[in-house]
Amino acid sequence: MKKIKRIGVLTSGGDAPGMNAAIRAVTRLALYKGIEVMGIYNGYQGLIDGDIKQLYERDVSFIINRGGTMLYSARSTEFREWSGVLKAAASCEKHGIEGIVTIGGDGTFRGAVDLTNAGVPCIGIPGTIDNDIASTEATIGFDTAMNTVVQLVDKLRDTSESHSRCTVVEVMGRDAGDIALQTSIAVGACTAIIKEIPTDFDHVIEKMIDARKNGKRNFVIITAEGMGADYGEDLSKMIESRSGIETRFARLAHIQRGGSPTLRDRVLATQMGCAAVENLVDGQMKQVMCLRGNNIVAMDIFDALTVDKLMKGKLKPEEEETIPPNKLYEMKRIVADKQAYKNYLNYIIDHITL
Repeated sequence: MKKIKRIGVLTSGGDAPGMNAAIRAVTRLALYKGIEVMGIYNGYQGLIDGDIKQLYERDVSFIINRGGTMLYSARSTEFREWSGVLKAAASCEKHGIEGIVTIGGDGTFRGAVDLTNAGVPCIGIPGTIDNDIASTEATIGFDTAMNTVVQLVDKLRDTSESHSRCTVVEVMGRDAGDIALQTSIAVGACTAIIKEIPTDFDHVIEKMIDARKNGKRNFVIITAEGMGADYGEDLSKMIESRSGIETRFARLAHIQRGGSPTLRDRVLATQMGCAAVENLVDGQMKQVMCLRGNNIVAMDIFDALTVDKLMKGKLKPEEEETIPPNKLYEMKRIVADKQAYKNYLNYIIDHITL
């Protein structure tokens, strides 16, 4: 097998704390193995434009603790067309790049599939705070974002207690309610409102009224942004109208994406970065690194995207018919396990918060 001499690394889509740790791991391990590393700036658009620079050991010093991405990120409409993919592949040939580690979400992975089909082997690392990549138990940035939410909601709770209010907090999570669910437990929220699990508002309102009668002054309700643009504000008005409890709305927005990554995200990013290099060196391509238990395992990117569609209810019947039964069974098992875990977290919230 031909030895890879030079690889590229890029970040694409929304930034996530821990991306720098992944870049560092990819660069350092590749250099250790005698492979040159080219940093591709501004995602796939930067690859098309040739915004590329060789990285050395010192270029990735003191970045493991920094949020965002030193390679920057940008969305590319040009890369969505096959002509743009071919331009990116030509840029790889010009710069001697024989494989690329792509760090990002499902859009990044779709680009990696296209680029692999154009002749440039790619390995994907899931980096998104939403944790909405169904093939992995956790994505880079998820833990940091949740810790940020907890810190901010703790502050909101202080003023809610002072003024005897309810605060509805909208957190990120376009197609996944993972941030809302887990932070709801951590801050003692009344409920988490997400697309994946219906909410019994009669029960929630009744619980709040009973708790107020028993002396509870503050209430927190967390909702995921995937519920809709005006959902949180409308929900606040409904809660105040039905419960009689003064209610305010807070949207945490992009502040959740920033900040120094937690230990968990730094370690996960480092593990995935190293695993991605190992797989490229072994001649693997079109894979995504996934956390399963304590292990980092590889999954075909196309399969990972299919699992993602299945989880989000976007897999078309005609697409499902093309999947071999044994593979479809495994995909459905992954989705069922994830949904069961979400149901369990929701059960905890419902039974231990007042």
